[in-house]
Amino acid sequence: MKYAALLAFAAMTGCRPRPFAGTAHGADSVNLVRLVPRDSTDSTLRIPRVVREPSVVLFWLKAADTLATDDRADTFDDLEYYTEQVAPTLEASGIKLLATNADTVYVALGNHTRRTILLSGLDYPFGYLLVDPGGPERILTGVYADDDLMEELRVYFDLPDDTTSVQPRIAT
Repeated sequence: MKYAALLAFAAMTGCRPRPFAGTAHGADSVNLVRLVPRDSTDSTLRIPRVVREPSVVLFWLKAADTLATDDRADTFDDLEYYTEQVAPTLEASGIKLLATNADTVYVALGNHTRRTILLSGLDYPFGYLLVDPGGPERILTGVYADDDLMEELRVYFDLPDDTTSVQPRIAT
């Protein structure tokens, strides 16, 4: 009964329950405008990610805020553009595209354990983390042009050269 009253109050006030950060709701959805924030103050992306399936995690750490304003804007635009170029391939291959501002990413393993990946202290405070649970991760720091990024994705995830083609549909 108390739960029903709480839900009714939340509905009247416009509040919505916030999903757990490790689920595929909210901040996990790919909205390229929000994918890399212009600064690290977006609190929803500061919660460490828990990766459970093959994923590419685009990271933009607080240290990137020390870049000059013009450099930060140019870097953001480049990351956004190149990510947009590879996003269809990732989606077609069943690979999640996530974003984070957190210094830590957790990879869910068997037996309810997690492996910790630290992103702070790298060459650049932005880039890509390639994760396939059960295997070693690959960290790509800095900005990668779409062809270089695509090659890294193909090698890491063992993708075929033509990953955006439509599979033939069998009619009965």
